[in-house]
Amino acid sequence: MADEQTVDIRQIPFRTADGDEKTLSDLGDGPFLVVNVASKCGLAPQYEQLEELQRTYGDRGLTVVGFPSNQFMGQEPGSMEEILEYCSTTWGVTFPVEEKIHVNGRHAAPLYKALKKARNVEGAKGPVMWNFEKFLVAPDGTVHRFRPQTKPDAPEVIAAIEGALAR
Repeated sequence: MADEQTVDIRQIPFRTADGDEKTLSDLGDGPFLVVNVASKCGLAPQYEQLEELQRTYGDRGLTVVGFPSNQFMGQEPGSMEEILEYCSTTWGVTFPVEEKIHVNGRHAAPLYKALKKARNVEGAKGPVMWNFEKFLVAPDGTVHRFRPQTKPDAPEVIAAIEGALAR
């Protein structure tokens, strides 16, 4: 189930790992799979599946975008340099990993404030539950939300990606 967004999520600015300001639209015209990531999380093997999605669907327009967050049991304590090195050397990540952010609370990044309005397949919306929550932002701004335990290569995620690529 997806919610129509009143704000154009693709135009909300965020900071890159280098400190530049960008929007999702600056990264491309296709769908985006936005994920809050953490190096020391038990779900970190999802990096491998996220990279596989980038490699499989990148030529068709999908961009996976990682946002490190240290909000869940301090599982992303490193500097941006350490995070980027971990992602590339451990998992071979080539998709963009942006500046470390807050995903919940009053200091949540504006992008995540908007994303959290989307409902997941069970109809739930609200705070990010844990690391590796996934938000698929379609070219028309529709958002599909998948909880952390849903693997990036789960059939429902693949179906949503395929649907977003077909628009």
